[in-house]
Amino acid sequence: MTLHRLTSITIGVPDPEQTAAYYADFGLLLEEDGALTTADGGKQLTVVRAPTRRLVELGVGCDDADDLQRVSSRLTRMGYEHRCRTDELVAHEPGMGVRVRLTVAPPIERAPAPAPMFNGPGRTTRTDTRAAAVERSGPVRPRKLGHVVLGSTDQETSQRFFTEGLGFKVSDEVPGIAAFLRCSTDHHNVLVQPAPVAFLHHTSWEVDDVDEIGRGAHHMLEGHPERHVWGLGRHHIGSNFFWYLKDPAGNFSEYYSDLDCIVDEALWKPDVFTDLRALYSWGPPVPPSFIEPEDLAALMAGAHSQ
Repeated sequence: MTLHRLTSITIGVPDPEQTAAYYADFGLLLEEDGALTTADGGKQLTVVRAPTRRLVELGVGCDDADDLQRVSSRLTRMGYEHRCRTDELVAHEPGMGVRVRLTVAPPIERAPAPAPMFNGPGRTTRTDTRAAAVERSGPVRPRKLGHVVLGSTDQETSQRFFTEGLGFKVSDEVPGIAAFLRCSTDHHNVLVQPAPVAFLHHTSWEVDDVDEIGRGAHHMLEGHPERHVWGLGRHHIGSNFFWYLKDPAGNFSEYYSDLDCIVDEALWKPDVFTDLRALYSWGPPVPPSFIEPEDLAALMAGAHSQ
């Protein structure tokens, strides 16, 4: 796969300063230029002013200039206007109006982490010491931007743009509800679902393990119970642990860990799931506001007034 990761996103909100402060509290580092960084991915989030919350730009990394030319050729055949230079390609996704920027970017390099020491029935790998996770005291720091979930007024066209145009692969589908698309070895990097108005449903940020999910959520909810949305749980599609919170603009943000990894495409068989029971294997019941955000009517009114 010549595409290899999400590089960055730009979110538009009515109050950028308040929203940026939330993501700094979430664990991203706020730089002097206003960008927010992850531990491994660098500058991955920019927050700008917009009348209503939305995803303004999605960045995708590829290997070299030849990859950009191949994408450019496909977009031309499909009739999508775009601009292609030697180091980047810019196009506008038709179902949501999101600006997609492909750039030649290095992959994220990581040193192998030591295997976790978990005790279990008949398996005692940690003796005479406490679990390292309970000794952690520093702030939780997301490692990278993992995926974004978007509502599209034309889900089929949006999916075709990402797959046939940009080269994303379909990992799993819930027909009429969602397509889980990947541009890396992660199970999904973009999920597109049908909606009455184009909007950003959530962004998802990788942390080391389920303990970091719990520690991060615990920190975010101290003094701010209104931030809670859904969690702790484990998704069925993608297999990852999750906890969802809500930023001041109404966008959901997810801590996740242990996502499925697709290295050999010949061994992975995309599945078709028929209902929302595939959404999670265990956890609290899905809150109605997760399926249909409470500000959806306001977003629709805002879209009509622009």
